[in-house]
Amino acid sequence: MYAIIEVGGRQWKVEPGTRLEVNRVPAAVGSAHAVERVLLAYDGTQLQVGRPYVEGAKVLCEVIEHRQGPKTISYHFRRRENWRNTKGHRQPLSRLVVKEIVCGGGAGTGSQATVAKAEAAAAAPKKRTVSKTTTKRSTSRSKE
Repeated sequence: MYAIIEVGGRQWKVEPGTRLEVNRVPAAVGSAHAVERVLLAYDGTQLQVGRPYVEGAKVLCEVIEHRQGPKTISYHFRRRENWRNTKGHRQPLSRLVVKEIVCGGGAGTGSQATVAKAEAAAAAPKKRTVSKTTTKRSTSRSKE
C-alpha cells in the first residue's frame, strides 16, 4: 500500500512507516496530522488516481518534532561601491511519520484496465510534424 501526497509544496511517495521532513505544519509535537491532498492511492488491489485529488482519501501522520533546516547564506556584493550584504536563513521544518493510509472510494477510481490503457497511450510514439521552410541563400557576395 502506498500513496503520492502533496505536502508543503512538494510531492512525496509514502508508505506506512515513512518518515518525512516537510515545511512546518501547524500541529503540536506528538499530535496527528491528516494530509488530504492525495494525488494517487494504491491499496494493493486497486489504483485510484485523483483529478487532481482522490476523494475521501487521506494519509494520517504523526508529528515527531519541529526543527530548523541547515543554514543557507545569501551574500550580495556590488563592486566599487563598498556595499555588501550578508543574510542567513534557516527554514522551519517538521518531521512526520506516516501511520496509516486511508483510501477513498467513488470518483477518481481507476480500474486496472483503465490504468493499462493510460500507460499504453503514454508509451505510444507521438507523431511529429516538421514544417520545412525553403529559404534561398546566396553563397556569393553581391558587388556594388
